[in-house]
Amino acid sequence: MTENLRVAVIGAGRMGADHIQRLHTRIHGADVAAVVDIDLDRAKAAVAHISGAQAFATATEAYESGDVNAVLIATPGFLHEQALLAALKLDLPILCEKPLTPDAASAWKVVEAEVATGRKRIQVGFMRRFDDGYRQLGRLVRSGELGDLLMLHCRHRNPDTPAGFTNEMLITDSVVHEFDAIRYLTSEEITSVQVRLGKATSKAPNGQHDPQHVLIETSSGVLADVEIFVNAQFGYQVATEAAFEDGIVDIGGDGGPYVRRAGRWGGEVTPGFEERFGAAYDAEIQSWVDAALRGEIGGPSAWDGYATAACCEAGVEAQKSGDKVAVVLNEKPALYGGDSQ
Repeated sequence: MTENLRVAVIGAGRMGADHIQRLHTRIHGADVAAVVDIDLDRAKAAVAHISGAQAFATATEAYESGDVNAVLIATPGFLHEQALLAALKLDLPILCEKPLTPDAASAWKVVEAEVATGRKRIQVGFMRRFDDGYRQLGRLVRSGELGDLLMLHCRHRNPDTPAGFTNEMLITDSVVHEFDAIRYLTSEEITSVQVRLGKATSKAPNGQHDPQHVLIETSSGVLADVEIFVNAQFGYQVATEAAFEDGIVDIGGDGGPYVRRAGRWGGEVTPGFEERFGAAYDAEIQSWVDAALRGEIGGPSAWDGYATAACCEAGVEAQKSGDKVAVVLNEKPALYGGDSQ
């Protein structure tokens, strides 16, 4: 019988706490062995209900405990590079929440470090690839049933933003998901990004120009546009419409039952990303665990993390200039399939 993964979760904030609960209650083949957070009290609170799990202030302490054989990184993105390089040196299977790192240069260092090990150890947390709607749309694209995919129209709306959410984060924290989803759906690299700024909502905090319209092109000429609206007030909504040669396909949008009552009608909009993509997160983590037990990864690779970081850099530059900005990528290493997506 295969031994369970003994996972150290690094970061006990919103995303880390969600994954701790997920691993402890819904995922098979893995146990929470340790929680690491610079706020040791928060780490202790996160493991208080998990028998045998330990709390540490540093990842080094967790690794030295001898009870960890896998790592899930859920810290802020600027801390990822150091955590990834340390875990790679120990040859641990890694699930790293997006972004891989905040910029293409540091992401490339991680790619190079992984290539030097000779095998893929890093899976990046782009959960939309595990959402039923995106998976079904991806299968339709690849089947050719509706002819070639021509265009994608994406909507990404948040009710509001937390303190410190900058204008650049509309691209690096939100549209980053569309960058990966477009690459996943088309099996192509993105070649250019343009950002247009129109009328801004009065609900946005100072420093944010919200909403924005992002125009994207892939290597074969598929055009995609993204409405990113992070202070939309009404709820969390992520949806995509795909235009094919022989049909139109919509995924996402409103959820729940459509009710007609007392002279009114309507459904529900999820309040946040946890509710909208909860099942996708479950599928993502289970896929990672199952693959890690085989010595593989079960989702997006470090190359995917690097490529989206390059897209984000182009997007932030396009935000500032209004110009169409090329996405610049290094040559894809053979470890990730050479020139193919």
